[in-house]
Amino acid sequence: MNRLSTLSNEMKHQDREFVPKYLVIAMFALMLATLALVTFDQVTHQPLMGVAPDSPIVAERAIVLDGTRNEGVYVRDEMGREIAYSGTNKSGFIDVIWVSVNRERTVQDVPSDAPLRLVRRANGHVAVLDDTTGWKIELIGYGQDNVAAFARLID
Repeated sequence: MNRLSTLSNEMKHQDREFVPKYLVIAMFALMLATLALVTFDQVTHQPLMGVAPDSPIVAERAIVLDGTRNEGVYVRDEMGREIAYSGTNKSGFIDVIWVSVNRERTVQDVPSDAPLRLVRRANGHVAVLDDTTGWKIELIGYGQDNVAAFARLID
């Protein structure tokens, strides 16, 4: 009988909750509050916040990204000259942009060798624009070395 009561106590221990009930309730309350805020913004057409404002372009350069994931990506100017390589001088971020551009071009079924525009805006930000797909990336918040990989190409 003693063995049976020990087994019963062990089973009760296994059935205990691992996450307190109040945390589960708080999690669902947070989800519902977030959904309510997003719905309110969408219904009342609130302006976007936290989006980088457009700034006029003050410098521009046409570039072509050419390469592979294994061998690296070359950045070439409009004349086909190599101006940067992703494997040198902390330029690995060039690979990241190349993958993103190729993915968008594959999705939209457009040629992968069309030039991109590398621009510097009046506010000092650098951006990569793809006119063939409408894709763009403002290079802010990616770290100093990553932004510099492209910024030095337009300076």
